[in-house]
Amino acid sequence: MKFYDALPQHDLTYSDVFLVPSRSGIRSRLDVSIAPSDGTGMSIPIVSANMSSVTGPRLSATLARRGGLGVLPQDMHLQDLDSAIRWVKDQPVAFDSPLSLRPENTVADALRQLPAVEGHGIVLHDERDKYLGCISAARLGTALPDARLGDLLHGQLASIDADDVPTAREAFDLMVAADLQFAPVLRHGHVIGTLSRTSALRSTIYTPAVDASGRLRVAAAIGVNGDIARKAKALASAGVDVLVIDTAHGHQDGMIAAVETVAALGLGIPLVAGNVVSSDGVGDLVRAGANIVKVGVGPGAMCTTRMMTAVGRPQFSAVLETAAAAHELGAQVWADGGVRYPRDVALALAAGASSVMIGSWFAGTIEAPGELETDAEGRLYKESWGMASTKAVHDRFDRLEAYELARKTLFAEGISSSRIYLDPLRPSVEDLLDMITSGLRSSLTYAGATTLGEFSERALVGIQSAAGYEEGKALPVSW
Repeated sequence: MKFYDALPQHDLTYSDVFLVPSRSGIRSRLDVSIAPSDGTGMSIPIVSANMSSVTGPRLSATLARRGGLGVLPQDMHLQDLDSAIRWVKDQPVAFDSPLSLRPENTVADALRQLPAVEGHGIVLHDERDKYLGCISAARLGTALPDARLGDLLHGQLASIDADDVPTAREAFDLMVAADLQFAPVLRHGHVIGTLSRTSALRSTIYTPAVDASGRLRVAAAIGVNGDIARKAKALASAGVDVLVIDTAHGHQDGMIAAVETVAALGLGIPLVAGNVVSSDGVGDLVRAGANIVKVGVGPGAMCTTRMMTAVGRPQFSAVLETAAAAHELGAQVWADGGVRYPRDVALALAAGASSVMIGSWFAGTIEAPGELETDAEGRLYKESWGMASTKAVHDRFDRLEAYELARKTLFAEGISSSRIYLDPLRPSVEDLLDMITSGLRSSLTYAGATTLGEFSERALVGIQSAAGYEEGKALPVSW
């Protein structure tokens, strides 16, 4: 990328900069490729942060189905990480993962899993795992909270036979013809997935991120302490596609040693390490064996590092410098944190990042871990927290004796509880992906770029005032 007109005199964050349109011959946003070239197998440059309130198995599978990558957090115990990886690998690629409940569960139970919105639903199985029927999520909004789900099953049960819909377009057409918004997909009487009109439509646009065996891709994080080699080999055996070595201060001897240890195992999967914000940090981690370096200290919505320690760096400048350093060494960077709008994703990629990690923005979605809660005004939210917070420390070290746990908790920082509200218009992570990727594709067309590589070369970036940033926001009400 190049700066337009003036070079910066200080470090910049995403709100300090903007993209200047260039001459372009691209006719449609669908004529561009937004697949990163970092060896991870993604078809969109979106990675979910390895935070306990953001990424679980369900979000990982959904994200991979649309071409992104979920990073399961290191706070999960090793056996739970193993199970989560294997669960993602078992999920359908062409259809959505079914949300299954028992007939004795109540409407209130179901509404803690998903809101009463069109295009979603649940399937019911008995104690012998026999399929009983399906209920659309919209139907849950008109039923009494204490009603048994089994009592809501009436009449002919609508379903789709997988053999009748060999392509996503045929699945969409069938649902329109049958006036279906949501239905389970069966093969030989067994539920293998679910489908909505929108998910069928998405399957004609997105390319799933799958491994050599055609299974959904998934990443997992480990820390820098303990038996690193044992953990890495265990996750590789479970089928993990990308391994992330993660700690708050990535430019330290412990991280470098951990990267060297894992790289020496020759696992044959991309190795990500971080976080850093300087070219020196990138150089040390890449020379230790990292293929990708995570960049960002302090820009996250749940992070208090900068206010507590004064440590960090404005994210746009951090990505710009580290990406250049990584490219000289044949490596890549992921921009981790600071994303508030689709524009920020485009700016990170223009600065040279291969992909962008998103945290709290994804925490307020149906697929994120945790149950849906309702505030006093009836708005739905999920709880989120920082990974250095008291809650995260308790989750990470819950097997320590009381004294050692108390010592670690004493110096915890970050937000332990925050409400991330579901967007009523975009309650699913897939809804957010639609918005992010459509904006990103348009950014490429404005730059006259057909690939992310061309985008980072052709992008013209200007520097703006705070007033200039505010001018770009839409008005929620008339003036």
